[in-house]
Amino acid sequence: IQLFKTLCDETRLAIVMLLREAGELCVCDLCAATTESQPKVSRHMALLRESGLVIDRREGKWVHYRLSPNMPAWAAAVIDTSWNCLREETRMKLKN
Repeated sequence: IQLFKTLCDETRLAIVMLLREAGELCVCDLCAATTESQPKVSRHMALLRESGLVIDRREGKWVHYRLSPNMPAWAAAVIDTSWNCLREETRMKLKN
């Protein structure tokens, strides 16, 4: 149930879909893609990290995030199904 509580927020769901498409993104990329402020994105990322959906990697002053390869298979399947259910124009928007 925690996974669904985490993903019910539109911004967090968008971030997960962006990471699903891009593989790895820094906070600055996520801010630009979601039009959210850095503090807001960082709070969302903390929740996603605590839930085990994402992992982070520091590179100098930048923090890069990607989906966790250690998340349960069923959680990865939910994310993939969500991605596949998005309309094509939404997927294209997330890709750009």
